[in-house]
Amino acid sequence: MEKLITIGKAAQRTGLSAKMIRHYEASGLLKGGKRNQAGYRLYDSQQLELLGVIKQARKLGFAISQIHSLLDLMHNPDRTSREVKSIAQHHLQDIEQKITELDKMRQSLKQLSDNCSGDENADCPILDGLCQNTVATTTKANQQFKFS
Repeated sequence: MEKLITIGKAAQRTGLSAKMIRHYEASGLLKGGKRNQAGYRLYDSQQLELLGVIKQARKLGFAISQIHSLLDLMHNPDRTSREVKSIAQHHLQDIEQKITELDKMRQSLKQLSDNCSGDENADCPILDGLCQNTVATTTKANQQFKFS
């Protein structure tokens, strides 16, 4: 008979918090396990392995819904690697888009910061730049919604 462990020990072994383990149960990623007479959750080796998969998927930035899909495929003996790869490639495209957006943000903030002397003067190119972007965005939005 396999030894079952409490959520505290499961947390120690997986490096996840007990709160995250409960969250993964609540979100349906991990099926609720057995409970002892005192009502404490108990976990077996398969559940610990599954928690490791979930943890790694989260480290890679997969959303809970994507992890659901990956776990469904993992447990489906009729799956194709094409299905798994499709999920991974879609996630990779999302990451690449975020990197592009972050790079644009970094460039803009660097330019604003480089133009600021950072001295005792009240003039601040950073604040001016933030105001210009707000005015330009607001003006564009107002032009789109002109009422006659």
